[in-house]
Amino acid sequence: MASDASRSRDEAKHVTETVAAIVAAHRAGTMTPAQTVARSYQRIREHNDPAIFISLRDEKDALAEAERLADPTLPLYGVPVAVKDNIDVAGLPTTAACPAFSYLPEQDSTVVAKLRAAGAVIIGKTNLDQFATGLVGVRSPYGIPRNPVRGDLVPGGSSSGSAVAVSAGLVPLSLGTDTAGSGRVPAMLNNIVGLKPSLGLISTTGVVPACRTLDCVSIFSLTADDALAALAVMSGPDQSDPYSRDRALAPLASFPAKLKLGIPQTGQLKFFGDREAEEAYGEACKRWQALGANLVEFDLAPFYETARLLYEGPWVAERYLVIRDLLASSPEAVHPVTREITVGGSRPTAADTFSALYRLEALRRVAERSLAQLDAIVLPTAPTVYSTADVLANPIELNSRLGTYTNFVNLLDMCGLALPAAMRPDGAPFGITLLARAGRDAELAGIGRVFHADTGLTLGANSLPQPPLTAAPTQAGSDDITIAVVGAHLSGMALNHELTTLDARLLEEAVTAPDYRLYALDTTPPKPGMLRIEAGAGAAIKLELWAMSPAAFGTFVAAIPPPLSIGTIRLADGRQAKGFIVEPAAIQGAKDISAYGGWRAFMAERAKA
Repeated sequence: MASDASRSRDEAKHVTETVAAIVAAHRAGTMTPAQTVARSYQRIREHNDPAIFISLRDEKDALAEAERLADPTLPLYGVPVAVKDNIDVAGLPTTAACPAFSYLPEQDSTVVAKLRAAGAVIIGKTNLDQFATGLVGVRSPYGIPRNPVRGDLVPGGSSSGSAVAVSAGLVPLSLGTDTAGSGRVPAMLNNIVGLKPSLGLISTTGVVPACRTLDCVSIFSLTADDALAALAVMSGPDQSDPYSRDRALAPLASFPAKLKLGIPQTGQLKFFGDREAEEAYGEACKRWQALGANLVEFDLAPFYETARLLYEGPWVAERYLVIRDLLASSPEAVHPVTREITVGGSRPTAADTFSALYRLEALRRVAERSLAQLDAIVLPTAPTVYSTADVLANPIELNSRLGTYTNFVNLLDMCGLALPAAMRPDGAPFGITLLARAGRDAELAGIGRVFHADTGLTLGANSLPQPPLTAAPTQAGSDDITIAVVGAHLSGMALNHELTTLDARLLEEAVTAPDYRLYALDTTPPKPGMLRIEAGAGAAIKLELWAMSPAAFGTFVAAIPPPLSIGTIRLADGRQAKGFIVEPAAIQGAKDISAYGGWRAFMAERAKA
């Protein structure tokens, strides 16, 4: 009899292995989470590159976790995930690619805990440029991951192992970090998507800092839709992270009818003599125009000046702070290039720091004026590509060149989405990055997904075809208010007429985050009460989203009787909506019906009794 692992390998030939396809297969029963996890381990063995992962979970433990998953409504149900080894995973060492720095965390980082709560299964910890200092992926005592797209090229860093793991098909989703471009440059070099979120949107609690004021956790995936789905799960405020921001993630939007994209003024782009990259960027701009975008020139000079502040200014001192004790006690434990860069952080004075902060604030104002009239700007992700041999011979200068279009982004509080754009005639991948003001992450995904689909490029290094592009979900009108209903107001239920008589429109079915308990209240007609509890400690409850005019919403809310009221409901995909919640005092003695997953299932069971 064939093993689960062998069966999963056979079935893998017929699956487009995006996150969305894997979750759909698990829900349909054509694959199980355990089969998918076993497939990842088998592929890691077959790929046979020991430099990708610094540590792997015991396969039996990962399979047991996958087998325990019992809720197919979880947004990442059974999805294998790799995690950059500067992000804590309980029970696996965090090394930051420095054995002398290694420690064993007792608990997951906030972001890993959220992934697990959403149904993801952590596979292992991936290699990186030591202490996340570098864009090349060659500064690690654990080896250099092979670039699976073109073997002589650097894999890109600092999130090298995470990007390679997705491109090679070992996992469909991985976490990196991005301070100066580490979530974007590796995406380009591996022909995958790299999402760099707005600062503070994802908690960095449990992440080894590089520059603490600028760090963010980034996402690698095969499609923009997968990246946004992961972002929705991981985003949200965290009281344990002083840099966390309470920024609600907007829903995925349709491609705008009048898209305005900024491109640099003539002569401002740098390609360092790489004509193929220059031509590929020109072709990408033509593609945007064919999609209906209006390209508007802007001045890139202030952005270049901001980029120079990152390594020529006092922000290097943040990197120095992280490892100064190690540099003092065991300098030989630090990679020579990392040591050379980081030691420079001991020199800036307080006066230097304030001077740089003043200049940065002025540059931010200039950048804001440039961005105010644009939906986004589009730049090459990197100006060129380099071989591993070239980078080892000239490590600092060539690394710096790769950050030409990335180093300024976090200093200016922008979000970014790196997308594959072309395969060059020489076999190297080329990518572009969309950049926008903070908080526009979902808008970039809505724009970028259409561009990526239009390229027709295959996914990663394995020539997987892109899945058909699905339509963006129906959106409420610009003035409408979205309300989540969980009980008697559901379509076809006893009180649904209270919505329809106010001309409310059904938008979609949805599911809450696993943060709630549902109770059957003693009311006429029967109604449930949904109570929010600790994040991840409850159940995911099915509901419907309806759109109402502001006037209708006011009329509707005014008629809601106690113990129900309207609060903010967090959905499984990270969105938020106004919806029904119950006063805690009202659940005393009420039946907990959370296990039904929703009011319809409970009422259907009750009707049979």
